[in-house]
Amino acid sequence: MKLSTSKLVYEMLAVGGLCLLLALSVNAQVQTQTNATTTGTSTEVNVERGTVVLVDGNDLVVKMDDGSIRHIPNVPESARATVDGKQLGIHDLQPGMKLEHTITTTSTERQITTVQSVTGKIWHVTPPTTVILTLADGTNQKFSIPKGQKFNVDGQMVDAWGLKKGMKISATKVVEVPETVIAREKTLTGTMPPPPPPDVPLLIVFVQHVPAPAAAEPEVAANELPKTGTMLPLIGLLGLAFTGVSFGMGLLRKM
Repeated sequence: MKLSTSKLVYEMLAVGGLCLLLALSVNAQVQTQTNATTTGTSTEVNVERGTVVLVDGNDLVVKMDDGSIRHIPNVPESARATVDGKQLGIHDLQPGMKLEHTITTTSTERQITTVQSVTGKIWHVTPPTTVILTLADGTNQKFSIPKGQKFNVDGQMVDAWGLKKGMKISATKVVEVPETVIAREKTLTGTMPPPPPPDVPLLIVFVQHVPAPAAAEPEVAANELPKTGTMLPLIGLLGLAFTGVSFGMGLLRKM
């Protein structure tokens, strides 16, 4: 029983190896060549600038130059910003730090040309869709005939309706497909916030209001009356004197 099982496994491996060889042989009969030709390149640079407002864990809040506030959640630990020549992570950023995010997008236009060629003898043809060819290794392979495909038969180009069994033909299929390759490069740079101003000693000035000294009263001369005096006493005294003189003169006349 064990010998039969081993023999079965051996036969299966042999058949699998034979199929693999046939597949490689068939694939070898169809030659495929692919070329890429660059037809144009364009580059676009987009620069965004802002100031760090808040760093909370892996969340970053930046005030952009246009005044808008941008919240960038879950900044990965691997993200790096080049600040003054140093690589800083999200936890190294500080409020007030200036950031500049540059995105360079390069678009490359290419033309991908694929050329497939096959040579063999017609074993069966069903125009205009399929043909079965006997390849150089004696195996048969079925091919789909693309619309408008031409075949080279003894130096003459014919379509699928001109194929006959036994003809030796060669065919080439050329497919051109445009392709756009986009590459983006992102860089994040920044500058440290300005240092805080130096500590300035607090100068407290006490202002004390001192009343102005009273103006000294001017000295009054002995022969001058004070400014507060009047002429009324003098007038009264003169009136009394004149009255006495008048009374004395009256007495003299009577005598």
